[in-house]
Amino acid sequence: MFNFSAKFPFVWNTTMTSEEKAGKEKRSIALTSVIAAVFLTGFKLVIGLLTGSLGILSEALHSSLDLAAAVITFFAVKISDTPPDEDHNFGHGKIENYSALIETLLLVVTCVWVVYEAVRRMVTNEVHIDVTVWSFIVIITSIVIDFGRSRALYKVAKKHESQALEADALHFSTDIWSSLVVLIGLIGAAFNYYYADPIAALIVAVIVLTVSYRLGKRSFDALIDRAPRGLKERIEKIISGILEVKHYHDIKIRESGPLKFVELNIHVDNNITIDRAHEISHMVEEAISTKIKNVKVMVHIEPESH
Repeated sequence: MFNFSAKFPFVWNTTMTSEEKAGKEKRSIALTSVIAAVFLTGFKLVIGLLTGSLGILSEALHSSLDLAAAVITFFAVKISDTPPDEDHNFGHGKIENYSALIETLLLVVTCVWVVYEAVRRMVTNEVHIDVTVWSFIVIITSIVIDFGRSRALYKVAKKHESQALEADALHFSTDIWSSLVVLIGLIGAAFNYYYADPIAALIVAVIVLTVSYRLGKRSFDALIDRAPRGLKERIEKIISGILEVKHYHDIKIRESGPLKFVELNIHVDNNITIDRAHEISHMVEEAISTKIKNVKVMVHIEPESH
């Protein structure tokens, strides 16, 4: 038989595992997000400075923090895919939760500045802005790009259960709403109602604060090992369908990035062999792993007392 690799030793095996493919797809979508954030930040900043629009400048600042968040997410996804080692026995998934928490802090910083500047302008009556066609172009462009970017991020995040990408998607989806609010402000300014711009900026801050709370709570819950809501009930339902399990208790769940670690105790007939008990434990692990994605299961076996 012709041995291609032997005749051409420089040809490498390009077959990737499912984990490697998932990691490549996650890094690819995260990098795309970084590129989009670079473009939007620069575009908004230039138009905001030219027009003096607080709404657009606040969006530029928001996008600059989006860029920082996108960069953090890219590296977080890259690091989280690193296999477990001697110092990190459960892998590096927690880095995704930390990145989500950092995104929350960046969003809060944005809100503080926007609220301060909006109130200052209304108090000092510095509300006049120059509305040009470019003002509308930059906001409409932002809405279109953010819509496509957030949908792509959500799709990959859901597929691979990546908290970092999901947080990034949620982060950027708020840009759509905030851009719509700024657009309303620009329309008001076009009709000489200039207070619409700082008011729009305040509404943006409220939107961002709302998302900050959601992101912060989700990442904090994961960092303190709070069990994901509803997951215990799903596991109980799965185990209840396995007749060989006489009783179960002490279900413990923790998250680490896209992974969920599950520990539980099951009781089996005390008359069966050790080998059979071992088979039942594998049966439980497989049943849970098949119906719940990205889960690592540890089953402890105990004899059922009569």
